[in-house]
Amino acid sequence: MLKLYYAPGACSTASHLALEESGAKFDSQPLAFAKNEQKTPEYLKVNPRGRVPALVIDEGTIVENTAILDFIAATHAPQLMPKDPVQRARAISLMAWFSNNVHPSFTHISRPERFATDTKVFDHLKEVGRSNFHNCLKEIDGIIGDKPWILGDQFSVVDCYALVFYGWGKRIGLPVEELKHYTAWKDRMLARPAVRRVLEREQNVLVAA
Repeated sequence: MLKLYYAPGACSTASHLALEESGAKFDSQPLAFAKNEQKTPEYLKVNPRGRVPALVIDEGTIVENTAILDFIAATHAPQLMPKDPVQRARAISLMAWFSNNVHPSFTHISRPERFATDTKVFDHLKEVGRSNFHNCLKEIDGIIGDKPWILGDQFSVVDCYALVFYGWGKRIGLPVEELKHYTAWKDRMLARPAVRRVLEREQNVLVAA
C-alpha cells in the first residue's frame, strides 16, 4: 500500500493530485506546518530532510515531486505521462523548472530566512521573490496558450504540479485572474472530479467559499 505524507496547500498537493487521478489505492497523512509536524522525530524517520511530499512504497521512500510524479505515472497511471521520448523529456524539463525555479521564487516570499540571516534584507527578498514568482506565472500562462492541457491534448502529471502555483499566486494576492490562459486551464482542472476531491480534502484556496 502506498502512503503519501503531505501538507495541505504545500507543493505536495501535486503528488496528492496525481495519486488521486491515478486511481491507485493509497493512505495519506497530512502534516501541519503550523505545528512543525514535518520536523518531528517520527516524520524525520520517513524523510530526514523534513520536507514534503514523501511517498512510502514497499521498497522504501521516494521524495521530491518530480520523482514521485514520474513514479506514479510509471507504476499506476501511464496515461499521465507521454510515451513519446521527446514529449516525456519536455514533461520532465517542465517539472524540473517548477522545482528549481518557480518554487524557490515563492520560497523567497514565504521563507526568506532560508536565504539570509540578516532580517534587514527579508523585505527585499520578499519583493524580489514576488516579482520573480509573478513572472513565472506569466511564463506558465504563455506555455499553456490555447492548449487544453500544458503538454497539449494529453492531461499529465505536469498539470497536477502546475496547479500548485496558481493557488499560491491567489493566496498572496497576485492578479492571477488576469492570466487568461492559466485561469481557463485552472477552471478545466477544477472540473475534474479527482482534482476537486483533493482540493476539498486539503481545504485549498481554490475551492474555498
